[in-house]
Amino acid sequence: MTERIAETSPRFRARVAGVFEMLEGMTSAFGQVFVLGKLIVYGNAAATAANILGHQRLFWLGFVSSLIGVACHIAWILLFYYLFKPVNRSLSLLAAFVGLVVCAMQALTSLLYIAPLLILQGGSSVSAFTTEQVQGLAYVFLRLNAYAFDIDLVFFGLWCVLTGYLIFRSSFLPRILGVLLAIDGLGWVTYMVPPLATHLFPFIAAASALAEIPLQLWLVVMGVNAQRWEEQASAAGIRT
Repeated sequence: MTERIAETSPRFRARVAGVFEMLEGMTSAFGQVFVLGKLIVYGNAAATAANILGHQRLFWLGFVSSLIGVACHIAWILLFYYLFKPVNRSLSLLAAFVGLVVCAMQALTSLLYIAPLLILQGGSSVSAFTTEQVQGLAYVFLRLNAYAFDIDLVFFGLWCVLTGYLIFRSSFLPRILGVLLAIDGLGWVTYMVPPLATHLFPFIAAASALAEIPLQLWLVVMGVNAQRWEEQASAAGIRT
C-alpha cells in the first residue's frame, strides 16, 4: 500500500487524502455523535437501555459507521505522511505516529461502543445480574466510550498542531490553513480537562469548522501545488 501511495502524484494524493478525511469525519460523527446523542439519556440507565434495544438497527449502523471511520482515518494519516515528508521527514513521521495513536483510540471507542448492546443481549451470560445491574453496566460502557473519545480528541489535537506547523512550513499549501489547523488543535487538546472543554466547546467547534472544512475542501478541489512539492522534495533529497 505504501509503495502504491509513493508512486502516485502529490496532487492526487492530496485529493484522495481530502476525500478520506471528509469520509472519516462524517462516519465518525454519525456513529459517535448523532446515533449516541439520539439514544443516550444522560443519567438514566434504564431509558438508555430501552432506547438501544428499541433501535438496534440504528445502533448497529452507528457501530459500522465508526469502524469505517477508523479505516478512512488510517488511509489519510498515511497519505498526509507522504505529502509532508518533503517539509520535515522526522516531524511528518511523528505526526503519522500520533495519528495512528488516534486511530487506535478510535478503534477502542468502537469496541466500547458495541459493548452495551452485547451486554443488554447477554441472556444467560448475565443472568446472575438483576435487570437494573445489567442496564447500569451497559451505561458504564457508554461512559467509558465517552472518556475514550475525549482522549482520542486530545491526541487528534496534537496531530493538528504538528500538521498545522508542517503546512505552515510547506511551499505547496496556503500557510493560513496551517495556522488555522494549529489553533484548532489547541482547542481539541483542552479535552485533557473535559469540564474546561465543555465550557469552551462553542469556540472549539468554531475553530474546527474554520480549519478542518477549508483544509478538506482545498485538498479535494485544489490538491497541492505539484511543482512546488517536487521542488521541496528535491531540496530535501526525497525521491518522488
